[in-house]
Amino acid sequence: MTTTSTAAPLIRVDDDLSALPQEAWNGLLASSPLPSPFMRLEYLRAMQASGSAVAKTGWQAQFLSVWEGEELLAACPAYLKSHSYGEYVFDWAWADAYQRHGLDYYPKLLVAVPFTPVPGSRLLARNDEARAWLVKGLRALTQRLELSSVHVLFGDPKDQAALAEDGWLPRQQVQFHWTGDGTPRSFADYLQTLQREKRKKIQQEQRKVAEAGIRFEALRGRAITQEDWDFFYECYTLTYLAHRNKPYLKRDFFARMAADLPEQWLMFVARDEQGERVAASLVAIDEGQRAAYGRYWGATRYIPNLHFDACYYQPLAWCLANGWQRFEGGAQGEHKMARGLLPVSTHSSHWLAHPQFREAVAEFLAQEGDAMGEYIDELERHQPFKAGGAGTA
Repeated sequence: MTTTSTAAPLIRVDDDLSALPQEAWNGLLASSPLPSPFMRLEYLRAMQASGSAVAKTGWQAQFLSVWEGEELLAACPAYLKSHSYGEYVFDWAWADAYQRHGLDYYPKLLVAVPFTPVPGSRLLARNDEARAWLVKGLRALTQRLELSSVHVLFGDPKDQAALAEDGWLPRQQVQFHWTGDGTPRSFADYLQTLQREKRKKIQQEQRKVAEAGIRFEALRGRAITQEDWDFFYECYTLTYLAHRNKPYLKRDFFARMAADLPEQWLMFVARDEQGERVAASLVAIDEGQRAAYGRYWGATRYIPNLHFDACYYQPLAWCLANGWQRFEGGAQGEHKMARGLLPVSTHSSHWLAHPQFREAVAEFLAQEGDAMGEYIDELERHQPFKAGGAGTA
């Protein structure tokens, strides 16, 4: 643990997450503009304790916290990164440009939830003043360690405002989310709000899965057994291996989720006609926000259209039946629009130490931002719903 004095209050930097107070951290999260289960300290600790997000894998914890005596005023998850994997806001071109000019881009400082591109509050703070101290702490740590840059990914509007006031560069991207009005209804009723061609395609895809003898069961919270988690992890690992990659998350991470945050998880398990499990998808859920977040999936054998059913239709049907109001399908993927998930802007903020590179990146982001705005406008002109439907009728 190290400390950085900035007069008052005290700004602390911890590399051991067990040193941070869980109740106080989660209290700040609960009162934040956009809380999510991924910012709970239990989730972040599990990333570290399981060996999933540690210095060896390129995620060296440098969590910042702001204190007035024994009172926690603000905090954020920060990591020294030796690469840009697992972030979903791409800066590889910036790193290449630094390298071509004989400069080191890595390590950099990153404020984010590892491997989790879900928008939400990042700078947890009791008030705006405490949030501003946190921003100062990030800049001070970056300068003290002589880092190239610091980045805050998928932050909420208050995060963005505090960082913009400090001169950080804003960046806009897009994801695809479904939102409802909280009225419970059937998936069949929902399909009636879609344009005919979109509705027929989904019905055909689901029919083919059903004709293959596949049936789904939804397991929530403590109803998910260790055997279920073991099978899910097998599927999760197979998905990465199919793309010739190693999985980011260790099995122990999910064991910790089952023990520490069981009610934050919903699992869909697909079985064939013999009752054998063939696929699983995992969705994080937040009762308070009435929101669900598609996270991981995998299958032990290929079945056409099973991915769409397990990852989109089953979770969406569950949200509709239970009157939940938001389903986030994860990063990227225009194909999600055909399933009723609409474009939503997401935001990140960046501070670069090198003046000339900062100027170049600012120009790039301005051009990218204009293009992204046009892209989102174009997407919105191709909504999958009937006129006036919007998926909530």
